Amino acid sequence: MQSKEFKNQPVITMNNGIDIPALGFGVWQMENLQECEDAVVKAIHTGYRMIDTASIYMNETAVGAAIKNSGVDREDLFITSKLWVQDHGYDKAKSAFQRTLDRLQLDYLDIYLLHWPFGDFLGAWKALEELYHEGKIKSIGVCNFTVEKLEELKANSTVIPVVNQIELHPLFQQNELQVYNRENKIVTQPWSPLGNGNADLLNNSDLKTIADNYGKTVAQVILRWHLQEGFCVIPKSVTPSRIEENFNVFDFELSEDEMNVVRSLNTDKRLFFDPKDPAWEEKMLNSKADI
Repeated sequence: MQSKEFKNQPVITMNNGIDIPALGFGVWQMENLQECEDAVVKAIHTGYRMIDTASIYMNETAVGAAIKNSGVDREDLFITSKLWVQDHGYDKAKSAFQRTLDRLQLDYLDIYLLHWPFGDFLGAWKALEELYHEGKIKSIGVCNFTVEKLEELKANSTVIPVVNQIELHPLFQQNELQVYNRENKIVTQPWSPLGNGNADLLNNSDLKTIADNYGKTVAQVILRWHLQEGFCVIPKSVTPSRIEENFNVFDFELSEDEMNVVRSLNTDKRLFFDPKDPAWEEKMLNSKADI
C-alpha cells in the first residue's frame, strides 16, 4: 500500500507500511463548531496534515467543512476519527463508521480508532478489520488501551493496531506501556501532550532554561521532546499564534541531557481518566451521548 508524501515534516512508518505525520492537530474540547472549523483551516494552512477528531467530540461536521474549505486536496491530508464505546459491537460499529464518514463528508479515513477498551470492543475491532480490508479505512488503531487490553485484542484478532493513543506528557510518561508499544511495533500517540496547560509544567524553571537556550517556548520544548522520543503527537489550540507556535518545532534538537531533564519530571500520576477504573467504564457505557 503506497504511503502519502508529507513535505517538510517528519513521518513515522506504522506497522502496515503507511507513513503518519509525526505532528498532528487535535480538536478535543472544541465545542464551538465555527471556532473548530476556523482552527482546523488555520492548522492546515500552517502546514499540519494530520487532523484528529472523534465522534464523541461532536465536531466532525466542522472538521469536514474545514477539510472541504481548506484548499488542500483530501489525498494530501491524514484524517483520524474514533469509535465511541456505545457503538462497540460488530453491527453498531459498522453503522457508526458510516455516520462518521457522512459527517466528515469523506469516502475513507486514514485511521479509525477504538476510543476506549470497554464493552464489546472485540466485536467492534472485527468490524474495523473488515473495513480496513475493504479499503474504507487505511489503518486501524486504539486509544487508552492498557498492556492487558492490548494482549486481549492481539489474542482475538488478525490485525495489530498501528497506533495506541494514550494520555502521555512529561508528568505522566507511561514508560511500561511505551516499551510494550515499541516492542509490538505500535506507534505511541500522546493526547494532551502539554499536560492540558498544567501550570507546574509550563512554568517549570528547568524547562524555561532549555527553552531560552533555543529561543523557544516551554510548550515547544515539550513537543520537541515528544518527537525525539519517537511519538506521534497531536497538540490542540484554537489560538492562531499557538497553532503556528506548536508547529514550529522542527528547527532545533534537544541534547540527551535536556531530554533527561524532561524525563525526570515524570510523576506516574494521571491528570485525566483511568482505563482501569471500573466506575469510569460504567459511566461511559451508560452515558447518553447522542452520536
